[in-house]
Amino acid sequence: QVQLVESGGGLVQAGGSLRLSCAASGLTFSNYAMGWFRQGPGKEREFVAAITWSGGSTLYADSVKGRFTISRDNAKNTVYLQMNSLKPEDTAVYYCAAGGGGTGTIARGSVRYWGKGTLVTVSS
Repeated sequence: QVQLVESGGGLVQAGGSLRLSCAASGLTFSNYAMGWFRQGPGKEREFVAAITWSGGSTLYADSVKGRFTISRDNAKNTVYLQMNSLKPEDTAVYYCAAGGGGTGTIARGSVRYWGKGTLVTVSS
């Protein structure tokens, strides 16, 4: 049974930082591109960032480029999202995702597995 379990969400002031983690089990982690999506209040789920199986290539939404960094540790079956310079508009439930193909495939929403999400709240 595949599980993606996010952690690291919480309440932070604008300008602050958080690091999200997603621990994967039940799959051959290094075979999958990984990504992060988010869904803000009253909004549709949107792509945030993706990383290839090797970690050699990454892709970001324009709204987070330069502030967020995705990385992975295949030895720990974990993908991370370092979020800096957080803004109130970053408030959302953040979801981990695993899929075949590359970062573009993830960005288009072609996801095989989803986590249940972790809430990030950024206060002004």
